[in-house]
Amino acid sequence: MADTSRGSGEGRLAFLGLGVMGGPMAGHLAGREAVTVYNRTPSRAEAWVAKHGHQSASTPREAAQGARAVLACVGNDDDLRSVCLGPDGAFAGMSEGTLFIDHTTVSAQVTRELAAAAATRGIGYVDAPVSGGQAGAEKGQLSIMCGGSEADYARAEPIVAAYARVCRRLGEVGSGQMAKMANQIAIAGLVQGLSEALAFAEKAGLDGHALVEVISQGAAGSWQMVNRHQTMLDDHFDHGFAVDWMRKDLGICLDTARAIGASLPVTALVDQFYGDVQAMGGGRWDTSSLIKRLRR
Repeated sequence: MADTSRGSGEGRLAFLGLGVMGGPMAGHLAGREAVTVYNRTPSRAEAWVAKHGHQSASTPREAAQGARAVLACVGNDDDLRSVCLGPDGAFAGMSEGTLFIDHTTVSAQVTRELAAAAATRGIGYVDAPVSGGQAGAEKGQLSIMCGGSEADYARAEPIVAAYARVCRRLGEVGSGQMAKMANQIAIAGLVQGLSEALAFAEKAGLDGHALVEVISQGAAGSWQMVNRHQTMLDDHFDHGFAVDWMRKDLGICLDTARAIGASLPVTALVDQFYGDVQAMGGGRWDTSSLIKRLRR
């Protein structure tokens, strides 16, 4: 265990997953209280400790031992299972009465599965996926959608306040993930609409910057328009959430929609368009790269 701690021991926090979202989120917590971090790639954990202090652990179980709450932000359903379950998983190191807060975007099914496993150990569970991208994580301005009991949410809210612009409980366990699906569904249609508008303006010979200056102040305005139009016009797509991850999320949305009988025709179409972007070699481009397929 690497250790340049500003404090440790009972009552501290543990954070699992130090990617472009988890790293900054854990950093905001580190400014408030003792944190132990874990990352599958140890060098990333070492770099985080070098920047923020505190300590790292070699397994999720080791990170979780002695923590009053464990937070996670990893990649997908299987990643989350791997850091929670098994002899080296976080649940094995957590004490009865502690709390697990999951910021990963995963299926509601795995959320309920893991919450049930946590309950057998007397561990509280809150699913708390986030929206706001890398910039929101770095600025501590994320929207956090939560599912869990009222009592568990009451314990989680002051912890995640370190990087939240807004935090709400939507219902019981799994509700946070369902809300995140709604968020991704809305974003998919918005980005496609913005891509079509800017591509249309280019074909029509309009000045894209002047166009956005006007229409962003009216009913067409959106966060995507304000924050992504410039990079879209400049053909730069290294500014946030990757297409590969968006397709993972949209796959969860579409699978869930089939299960509950919801119709998502626009989402299904945009998912196919993101598949086209992947085929162009753009899996790691940010989600605004939908405009690339319209410029071919």
